[in-house]
Amino acid sequence: MQVLQVQLEVGPDPAEVGRARRWARTRLAGSGIAADEPLADTLVLLISELVTNAVVHTGCPAVLRLLFGPGGAGAGIVRVEVVDGSACPPQQRRADGADTHGRGLELVDGLADRWGWQPEGRGKRIWCEVDRSAPALAPVMHEPGAYGPTHAVTNTA
Repeated sequence: MQVLQVQLEVGPDPAEVGRARRWARTRLAGSGIAADEPLADTLVLLISELVTNAVVHTGCPAVLRLLFGPGGAGAGIVRVEVVDGSACPPQQRRADGADTHGRGLELVDGLADRWGWQPEGRGKRIWCEVDRSAPALAPVMHEPGAYGPTHAVTNTA
């Protein structure tokens, strides 16, 4: 089984989130996921949320990885990983309708087929996976109160 992996080092600056999105779009296109596909928008949103969490909540540099699983065009798993230097586990929050923060992991939970986290060295790795052969979901928000576990090691949709 051959897996293609690409990675980007991300500094502890919120401006890095935009750079990570642009970088990801070019890598997705290089893997056969066209910019106008709903799957590309979903993956870029997932990447944006995970990188934002790492930059905003840890203040540490991070590494963004994209792993493309085997399969022909439209097949296989795309895995997004963000590794940061903070040992604090991610916490899914319960954002109210007027809140401007606190929806990142809620979006990840709703859009990814699977997600989770694990300790890595002094920090952690948070990841999510999207099955390219499954119909892509349009990026949407859950209704308030529709949440998964607060401290998930692995969630499956």
